[in-house]
Order: sequence, then C-alpha cells, then structure tokens
Amino acid sequence: MTRFVIQALAAALGFWLSSKLISGVYVSSVESLIAAGFILGILNALVRPILILLTIPLTLLTLGLFLLVVNGLTVWMAVSFINGVDVDGLWPATLTAMVITATSWTARVLSGLA
Repeated sequence: MTRFVIQALAAALGFWLSSKLISGVYVSSVESLIAAGFILGILNALVRPILILLTIPLTLLTLGLFLLVVNGLTVWMAVSFINGVDVDGLWPATLTAMVITATSWTARVLSGLA
C-alpha cells in the first residue's frame, strides 16, 4: 500500500511537471493532481497490462517503442476521468507519460523501493 501511495504522489508530481514543461498539458488544482495520480495508478494496475497484451505484435514490430504509445494512452484515459487535468492529444500525453516515468523512478530510488 505504501508503494502505491508513493507512486501515486510521484505521478501527481509528474503531471505537475508536465504542465510546466509541455504545452498542451493543463492542471487547475492540487486536488486534481492527486486524483489524477491515483487514477493513473489504478489504470496502470488494471488496464495497462491488458493493453500491453493486446499490442504485443506492434510492440515486437517496433522493438518496444509502441509501449510509449500505450503509456500515453493510459495517461490520456486517466485525465479523461478528471475535470481539473487536461491533455490536448496523444503526443502531449506520451511526453507526460515519459515525465511521470522519470518522476516515479526517482521516487522509487529515493524511497528505497527500487
């Protein structure tokens, strides 16, 4: 449970950083950020494995690069449930997924959960 909370907060930080760095990503409140982080965590646990399984041929064909698109789709799905966070397309969502991956990795290393 602690790991999920740390990952959700790291995802919220990633959404905030993305809103500052990437045009097309907008955040209106801290509550929206935290909700987006928790929803992204739930989607990563439940929906993302199914998407990865369904896209194995494309992932193999692109030598794994299609996983970036899957991560972007997961972020795009997460923000569709939240009113205070908005992403204006797949490309900003994919870049946001990269930022969230970096912040989540950093949080895991700093917290000793890596």
